[in-house]
Amino acid sequence: MTDTIFDLFPSASAERFGRRQKRERGTRLPVTIVTGFLGAGKTTLVRKFLGTPEGRGTALIVNEFGSVGIDDALLRTSTDEVTLLGNGCLCCNTRSDLQIALRKLVADRDRGKIPHFDRVLIETSGLADVSPILQTFSTDKALGSEFAVEVVLTLVDAVNGLRNLDKAPEARKQAILADRLVISKIDLADGTIKKKLTAKLKALNPRAEIDMALDGEIDPRHLIESGQDATAPRHSGFVAEATHSDDIASFVIREKKPLDWPVFLRALDTLVSLRGPDLLRIKGLLNLKGSKGPVVFQAVQHLVHPPVELVAWPDKDHSSRLVFITRDVSEKQVRALFDACKALGYVTGE
Repeated sequence: MTDTIFDLFPSASAERFGRRQKRERGTRLPVTIVTGFLGAGKTTLVRKFLGTPEGRGTALIVNEFGSVGIDDALLRTSTDEVTLLGNGCLCCNTRSDLQIALRKLVADRDRGKIPHFDRVLIETSGLADVSPILQTFSTDKALGSEFAVEVVLTLVDAVNGLRNLDKAPEARKQAILADRLVISKIDLADGTIKKKLTAKLKALNPRAEIDMALDGEIDPRHLIESGQDATAPRHSGFVAEATHSDDIASFVIREKKPLDWPVFLRALDTLVSLRGPDLLRIKGLLNLKGSKGPVVFQAVQHLVHPPVELVAWPDKDHSSRLVFITRDVSEKQVRALFDACKALGYVTGE
């Protein structure tokens, strides 16, 4: 037998079953995983958390579905270290991407290349399966000795949550694996819908606490405390794999020249009217004529969020870029609609 007692327990001075710890992770770095289906409001919640005292000293890993990262650009000013794992979800990419990113974070911190951090937060893409992430920490001994998953928090959109849970296996799995569930956008849904959604979530995951969030505001301690009984066994992620929804595509629309807001809005109104349920997520930064900073634009199915103008661009790229995640809506169709509205806008003088 090659294992020794020193391999099994934290140190030579540990007792037979290890020292008594407030949490089972001991001295390992705590990890928070924030997940939720497309458009649930993950980035808003993460930004609010990073601005709190509890969020200080957090290194952030952002995984986005799409070839252009929008969320990481919006979060760069909120923390000292952001790592982007782009163009897919962690369940579809090789998990070595996550392993490499985590090891690099620790190595760079120890060498003084990045500021000290004492927590890691992973924001998954809206289509992510959380199981492989949990499996990574369970099966990789080196990572398991360095990190401990402390909270899996899943956001569920109050407006589209019931529909997503019924139609999208990814959304159901994200809810089932959560330590905490957060119902977001509560101001946009009536009381009956929220009661039905709460009942649905309790049926899927009776052990998880359920919070309500308005504009990403929850108790920041809920991102660092699971709310679970410390003596209860934690899930390892070894559950049936979720099947991705069919016919989902991701593409990016870019425009270097500043856009006319009325023309852009006309195109989006038309697209939402015709194909709203199939627009799983639209998110991006717009360079609009007359605006000093970039304008954050977001839409989820029929719900179009009020645009927000930022003080400054997060990077040197000042082009408009919109990430679309759609079902059975092609990039060619969207580009054709935008081009037609642009041409008509110039003709009518809009």
